[in-house]
Amino acid sequence: MKTEILSMLRESDGYVSGQQICEKFHVSRTAVWKVIEQLKEEGYQIEAVRNRGYRLSESPDILSQAEIASRISTEWAGRNVSYFHETDSTNTQAKKLGEEGAPAGTLAVADRQNAGKGRRGRSWESPPGRDIYMSLLLRPDIRPSDAPMLTLVMAQSVAEALRDQTGIDARIKWPNDIVAGGKKLCGILTEMSAEIDYINYVVIGVGINVNQPSFPEEIADRATSLMLEAGRTFLRAPLIAAVMERFEENCRLFLETRDLSGIQAAYNDLLVNVGEKVRVLEPGHEYSALSSGINKKGELLVQKEDGATEAVFAGEVSVRGIYGYV
Repeated sequence: MKTEILSMLRESDGYVSGQQICEKFHVSRTAVWKVIEQLKEEGYQIEAVRNRGYRLSESPDILSQAEIASRISTEWAGRNVSYFHETDSTNTQAKKLGEEGAPAGTLAVADRQNAGKGRRGRSWESPPGRDIYMSLLLRPDIRPSDAPMLTLVMAQSVAEALRDQTGIDARIKWPNDIVAGGKKLCGILTEMSAEIDYINYVVIGVGINVNQPSFPEEIADRATSLMLEAGRTFLRAPLIAAVMERFEENCRLFLETRDLSGIQAAYNDLLVNVGEKVRVLEPGHEYSALSSGINKKGELLVQKEDGATEAVFAGEVSVRGIYGYV
């Protein structure tokens, strides 16, 4: 009921009477008062005026199950929120939920991670109260070999959501980093449980630097945040909701064709590497090439110095920009 009352207050232009709330949820005025007090304790600024009711005067940057759920307006993506004030890793929690039979679209969110994971087992710094750490559980009816494309679907969705919500020129560094101003803004990590020809579940973890005012010296030249790029802070729950909305739509396009043809053009428009020289790092071999965007399988097409075009698969090689991080 807390989520529903919070939604009512947020959607109202003025006051919502206690009687309205009582009648809608078939509860007593005492029950309503208790929920309002809980919301106040969580940090919401709620005015209570006799004979008028309640009004939400300010929404601080709160992450909670009720706050996130009250922002979500999708059909399935993020509709089932599992919130953790602190956890080891949202990917770990989402995988546990997957093993327990949680439905597709379940979203694990934490205010802080104490064992966040990045690519190749790297740790991910996860301080509380600042950033977004979330993992989405999926059960797609696709071949396990096609699952890596979902990572690019999420990258496209995050970039679009951040651009829409913040005005920042967020772009994609193939295949799945989100960058701004030549520095990393967001990392995405996808993990899968599958049989030879069947997917049990896929978990896509997303870490977005939102309100980080600074970074350690060793990564300051290649990491940034929305706050540093825009010069102001952002509420995290609306950003989470925006990513879920974009992912639901982009995932629909992906599942219609079982490839990236539906978002290929949009992805390439946001790809920071397009038309740029890159360094392709293959095991035991590396070379310079000119990037020309992804194909419908999500492979990066590069033109080698001898003129030959090669499709580079993200799981096998790394691509680095000639200049700087990207």
